[in-house]
Amino acid sequence: MASPEVKNLEAISKAIDQHNTSCAYPAAEVRMNPFEIERLGWEEIRGLPLVGDPDVGTGRFVIVCSRDMDGEDLEETEAVGRDLITVAPARQTPDGPETPASPEFPSAPDFPEPSRN
Repeated sequence: MASPEVKNLEAISKAIDQHNTSCAYPAAEVRMNPFEIERLGWEEIRGLPLVGDPDVGTGRFVIVCSRDMDGEDLEETEAVGRDLITVAPARQTPDGPETPASPEFPSAPDFPEPSRN
């Protein structure tokens, strides 16, 4: 006979799989009664944190969808952007010297006309 911990692990793992296959958003956390978390001695299951929630009865758990997260547990990162300047290679003009293409008005390369047979 399997231990209670193994049964809990199997039930929670199946619930995570069921959520992830039926929802476009992945599971974000597992909420359990704090007594249950202390009894099991786990901090996470399958990479998801176990969060103590006294509103969840003992012997029960709740899979929380990442779509339902209120944002207070999410980490915000400020991104710093830079302007990207692209340049075209210099091309040969009919007058002879090479002239660089302007980034504002890049010149199209001279391609020979395709032969029509």
